[in-house]
Amino acid sequence: MPNDKILVTQSSMPPYEEYIEAIKPLWESHWLTNMGMYHKELEARLKEYLDVPELSLMVNGHMALEMAIQAFDFPEGAEVITTPFTFISTTHAIVRNRLQPVFCDVKLSDGTIDETKIEDLITEKTVAIVPVHVYGNVCNVEEIQRIADKYNLKVIYDAAHAFGVKYKGKGIGSYGDASIFSFHATKVFNTIEGGAVAFSDHRIYEKLYNLKNFGIRGEELVSDVGANAKMNEFCAIMGLCNLKHIDKAILERKEIYDFYRKKIAEIKGLYLLDEKEDATRNYSYFPLVIGKDHEISRDEVFARLRENNIFARKYFYPLSADQACFKNKYRNANIINARKLAQNILILPMYAGLKIEVASRIVNIIKTN
Repeated sequence: MPNDKILVTQSSMPPYEEYIEAIKPLWESHWLTNMGMYHKELEARLKEYLDVPELSLMVNGHMALEMAIQAFDFPEGAEVITTPFTFISTTHAIVRNRLQPVFCDVKLSDGTIDETKIEDLITEKTVAIVPVHVYGNVCNVEEIQRIADKYNLKVIYDAAHAFGVKYKGKGIGSYGDASIFSFHATKVFNTIEGGAVAFSDHRIYEKLYNLKNFGIRGEELVSDVGANAKMNEFCAIMGLCNLKHIDKAILERKEIYDFYRKKIAEIKGLYLLDEKEDATRNYSYFPLVIGKDHEISRDEVFARLRENNIFARKYFYPLSADQACFKNKYRNANIINARKLAQNILILPMYAGLKIEVASRIVNIIKTN
């Protein structure tokens, strides 16, 4: 068995000397947080890179979503249509805003919310739709927007997986009323911990500023009730450094992605999710569907990889709707496809710097003879 663990992801980091040199001024200024100069610079740089009208940095992706939802002042107990095929953060952000998640099934073809099933879930209590660009796969943004306009609903996208993705030439964060990004250490682009909300209405910027900074608007003025969700300067500088290398990192990911894709096509019973036309990719994940016609099951593939110190993930299993914290509240939800996908999906290791020979070893372990 190899001694080194191969994890599902590995954090991208700039050269050590580059980051150390970049943080030196902090020892002179002692300005470590509270929307310092690096926070402001990263906000501006990301607004340009992501091609979005407005952007507000946050301490992490979860707080970005929680704050984005809160900024729209939905009434307590209102319903939000969302997907169960996502990281638990998406659901928690809705629940922690004292709103009710209503789970819509997903498409087996790409794992995104099934837009054809949204309208049947809308009631007089529905106020918003929170879809997820899962694995960076772009949702049907046109149809979702049509439905939202018809019923006067807000659309808040969880784009945690979709950093840098463009659809029809536009930054993915420019769709809907708001989109959130995660800059967690495991993501394509990271600030160690971090996140952002992208949006078009500048009034949302003021709301988010108050929400993430205790509502403080001056030395003697607190205008609103808020939380503390600010990004610090060390994280902002890490983001500025990583942004210089992001295009190279995505190209390295593409090399691994293309290798996997070619090799997987040669193995019976293994399937890939569809890729949307007119959408770029950031190669954030490599999701693999283990079909019934494969010689061993998803769980057996998962176990075989672990025996060889390769830590793939069943991402997302269980579904967020089926997690223990909800105590079977959603057991009768009509989310058949989502549950089927969760039973068969496996995320293979994917990150900049992953060697082709390691990817080859992973594929050979998955093969059955």
